[in-house]
Amino acid sequence: MITLRQLRYLAALAKHGHFGRAAEACNVTQPALSMQIRDLERTLGVQVVERRPGEVMLTDVGREVARRGEDVLAASRDLVDFARHRSGLLTGRLTLGVIPSLAPYLLPRILPVLQKQFPELRLELRETQTRQLVDDIKSGALDAAMLALPLGEPEIDTAKLFDDLFLLAVPADDPRPADKRIKAMEIDQSRLILLEDGHCLRDQALAFCATAARGHQFGSNGMAFAASSLSTVMQMVASGYGVTLIPQIAADVEQRDQRVKFLRLENPQPGRTIGLAFRRTSPRKADFAALGDVVKDSVIG
Repeated sequence: MITLRQLRYLAALAKHGHFGRAAEACNVTQPALSMQIRDLERTLGVQVVERRPGEVMLTDVGREVARRGEDVLAASRDLVDFARHRSGLLTGRLTLGVIPSLAPYLLPRILPVLQKQFPELRLELRETQTRQLVDDIKSGALDAAMLALPLGEPEIDTAKLFDDLFLLAVPADDPRPADKRIKAMEIDQSRLILLEDGHCLRDQALAFCATAARGHQFGSNGMAFAASSLSTVMQMVASGYGVTLIPQIAADVEQRDQRVKFLRLENPQPGRTIGLAFRRTSPRKADFAALGDVVKDSVIG
């Protein structure tokens, strides 16, 4: 019979495309990993890996075995979770992903509460973009993730946490009064500074502005600019390079900088829905509900 260890090694090989890096990721020696892959091939009676100098590629059969193996690995993790976490809510290890436009603004609110209310919880965090979070939930590398909804993934369940309205961040010397409601057509898109490709917040902002542009946005000095964090975008705005759309949860922190001000958008105000995503087969849904309650209390009050 094939083993879970063999499937884990194959998954690492599929991800890294290199025996050495896959072995390092699995904390084993390269010969040990290679031997397990060969044992897997002998058991299955097919070649799953095409070996080349300096790299490896999975065969067609190998890719399908790796894909199905991910389902088996996720199911095995769910089985362990089912047994380990029946004693109480939010105990033991929980791996949680968060999108970058949310993590630095939400986590400081909820982490002290979680530590106080659930002292036996060992939370492991990962901050990355939505696509990677979704892949990690499916593979079992993450238990859950906080991100923008909807996802449209049949293997993943979601629970709404809160609505996060968008504001227009402008330099403090912008002549428009703080109580003015801004229409989408009034936003100068030539001065719109956005996050780089891959961030869902960028796509949401572009959709609101009804533009098909997908390249870099240009600041007032004509320099192409794409940031990987909202804090960097806000520094550009504060320095007079342009404007940006920012979610309310981030504005609550970024408004400490007196070089910027925030204008509300005309009704119906655009925004995003933040939710918690997790595998449909996960046995820890009671834990996710408790985590969701903490988030809602921290944001909504």
